[in-house]
Amino acid sequence: MAHQLCPVGLGFVETAPIRLVFGQEMTAAPEAVFRALAEDVPGWSEWFSAVRSARPTADGREVRLRGGVRFEETVLKAKAPEVYTYRVDMTNVPGPRAWVEEWRLVPSGTGTRVRMTFALDGTALFRAVSRLASPGMGRAFRTAVKTLDRRLSLQADRA
Repeated sequence: MAHQLCPVGLGFVETAPIRLVFGQEMTAAPEAVFRALAEDVPGWSEWFSAVRSARPTADGREVRLRGGVRFEETVLKAKAPEVYTYRVDMTNVPGPRAWVEEWRLVPSGTGTRVRMTFALDGTALFRAVSRLASPGMGRAFRTAVKTLDRRLSLQADRA
């Protein structure tokens, strides 16, 4: 059953009770990474293996993960090529009260340093599970970013 989460703003990224932060270097330029994140929403399923489907909506995105998890999200900030931040408004995941994800893109040589922050609040059980899931979430993030980097490299080679 889906439930509505609190409509927190951008500041929640810094103040959330649970903050899971992951980083990864990419060879792709920040502009290409930003386009993949913010403009090619359906393409997420091609590089992020947990994503079964993603589609843009009027104010954000609808995302379905493998295993049946669903999210309805609102984009809070899309500032090319630096930051892409969205809030989960509705999900069928039990326990969250507020959830924001932020992708920060920083030039690094000719590539990009990607930093993703999961800002979360929820029941005690949700918080505990989130902390326990952190290593797996980090691996999934790093694998997805590496896959995206290969995908963007192939696209650049074809251009």
